[in-house]
Amino acid sequence: MSQGLSNKRIITIAPTGAWPTKQNNPAMPMTPREIADDVYACWKAGAAVAHIHVRDDEGRPVMTLDKFSETVRLIREHKDCDIVINLTTSGSPDATDEERLQHLKVLKPDMASLDCGSMNWQHKFVAVNTPEFLDKLGRTMLENNVKPEIEVFETGMLYEALYLEKQGAVKAPIHFQFALGVPGGMPATIENLVFLVNKVPEGCTWGAVGIGKASMPVFLGTLALGGHPRVGFEDNVMYKYGELAQSNVQLVERARRIIEDAGYEAATPEEARQILGITQGKAKTI
Repeated sequence: MSQGLSNKRIITIAPTGAWPTKQNNPAMPMTPREIADDVYACWKAGAAVAHIHVRDDEGRPVMTLDKFSETVRLIREHKDCDIVINLTTSGSPDATDEERLQHLKVLKPDMASLDCGSMNWQHKFVAVNTPEFLDKLGRTMLENNVKPEIEVFETGMLYEALYLEKQGAVKAPIHFQFALGVPGGMPATIENLVFLVNKVPEGCTWGAVGIGKASMPVFLGTLALGGHPRVGFEDNVMYKYGELAQSNVQLVERARRIIEDAGYEAATPEEARQILGITQGKAKTI
């Protein structure tokens, strides 16, 4: 990362996720059109990366190529929008390994998530990421020039990513995304965030997010420690205690305002690509 980018902070918007619904917040984007329009509005407000999940027509989380393709196409219909597209590979517990890979091969997004381990997700089911699948996922990303976002829900996942690097399935510099506060993972405390940040190898980049009521403390801790924050309804549908957020845009606008008040600048998508080492252009559409 060049010295000129050291003052930049990448805002990632996670507009939908796999689980929240319009019952949680009526402004939740669910359809490809709703998600695409929301991402575009968030880009105009200052988001540089969009972390995207998709739903079926009944609002259930899916990993189907058609929903990803439609969503990406609708985003890219906005010709001026160069937001970095980051597609999930863990959007549904029912998806097969191949379903979790196919959109990477076809759409070749800028980035994609790589959850580096299995966990007891929300104490309700096992989110399965076998060593064999993680190796295949990492190599699929390398073959298609997709930048992995290593999602870390507990410390062992960080070390699993370093192991994958040694095996040649992940290429340095690595970008880590610390997701704290998911039941079954590490609690969202500043102590835990500092612990994880101190394990990040030199030259790598990182961001963080806190779930629910931990979103703002982790956001502020991330800025203080030099990382890149994530906001959005995937992680928290509230603006503050007792008040629903009006939109994802409202959350991005607040994030940008705090970043600028703290003396930093919100990175543009092009600057985010430079910071993260993304070398390819926009995600494809079909």
